[in-house]
Amino acid sequence: MTDSSNVIDQSKPSIARVYDYLLGGKDYYPVDQEIGDHFKNNLPGSVVIATSNRQVLVRAVSELAQAGLRQFIDLGSGLPTADNVHQVAQRHAPDTKVAYIDNDPIVLAHGRALLASDERTVVIHADVREPKTIREHPEVTGLIDFDQPVAVIFSAILHHLNDDEDPAGVVRFWTDQIPAGSAIFISHFRSGHNAETAAVEAKLQATFGRGRWRTDEEIAALFGDLEILEPGVVPVSQWRPEPVKGPTSVRELTVWEQLIVAGLARKP
Repeated sequence: MTDSSNVIDQSKPSIARVYDYLLGGKDYYPVDQEIGDHFKNNLPGSVVIATSNRQVLVRAVSELAQAGLRQFIDLGSGLPTADNVHQVAQRHAPDTKVAYIDNDPIVLAHGRALLASDERTVVIHADVREPKTIREHPEVTGLIDFDQPVAVIFSAILHHLNDDEDPAGVVRFWTDQIPAGSAIFISHFRSGHNAETAAVEAKLQATFGRGRWRTDEEIAALFGDLEILEPGVVPVSQWRPEPVKGPTSVRELTVWEQLIVAGLARKP
């Protein structure tokens, strides 16, 4: 019997596949390229949102791995690209374990094919809005030891949850599941109160029927009672950027770079 949840509908765009297209991947369909081309051609400069978000994820995972975290749960992970969470973390610590979660069946298919020989990594088809189901999934419980610190990654996923889907409650669930020394990383589209924000938000809502841009204060509130580490919730290009050699000058961010922010918190 066919599992209908794993059937790939090529007639409807996928958030994961559009993101893959914008990052220069190849796992997308014409319907996804159409959406991606809208951003490339009609909103010039907007692709930096995807690329800068990927770069901040790499920096965050590197720092967490260097700080000693050896377990990661990547919620809404998207399609495999260069510098996936497990690749970045395992460069610092080869024994790092990573559970990827996504509700797009193509992510499951490609991820499992890519990671078939990696016993420290699993890819699970599940919905971020159902955290209890993910927490109790046998592949998660078989890989992740919740008595040891875990880094939970919400990279560009919570803005796809509407307010009535309680994104703060989703983060709170995972905060309650992980022990002291664990971490929560969030990147999120930010309300810019400008034409660019309105154009991107309107396009994604029209395409996917969902999405909620939030203010810095609303994004910070998603961390609940956790202490947000320096530099706080800031545009991703300004979140612990790589050191630049030689003379530098402060560069003003483009309006697109200001539309996505990130923050990291540790559980005491």
